[in-house]
Amino acid sequence: MAKDTVGKIATDLSQKEAPTRDPIELQREMHKDYEKSVIEAIDTGKKDYNTDFFVVVLTKRERLLSNVIRNYFFVRSSCPTPEYDQTVYHFHKKEDRVEFLWVLPSMDTCSVFIDNFLQIDPKEKWLLEFILKDSSGELLALSRRLNGEIKDTILTEKGN
Repeated sequence: MAKDTVGKIATDLSQKEAPTRDPIELQREMHKDYEKSVIEAIDTGKKDYNTDFFVVVLTKRERLLSNVIRNYFFVRSSCPTPEYDQTVYHFHKKEDRVEFLWVLPSMDTCSVFIDNFLQIDPKEKWLLEFILKDSSGELLALSRRLNGEIKDTILTEKGN
């Protein structure tokens, strides 16, 4: 039995009424395999790195298929610079522990949250906190600190 391509499925779905517009329901659907993918990325990092490392999840909307959103999971040795549509975890090798650092939604979502911060649902205040920390430069400072960078320079404390 032949499987339909992502393009065909996306086109078919775009012509139908969306079964739900509830953001919570959409988020649940998008993240069905999210936790599994984070664990797989951590397992890859454990094999590839002998020190702490970072798991980065980038959420991308397909250019030609606007109703197709994908998460890309990868591992890196340095903490990334905060950017939109990004989630970052820090894996502490010695403690065999994962620490959630931040999540930043799309630029549009950040703008809506900042413009309407007084009306944000209490259940979404946690996301507003990350958006405000990014806006103030606090997340960038955290990234630089975790990378051992000296404030306002490209030099590091390790001499790299």
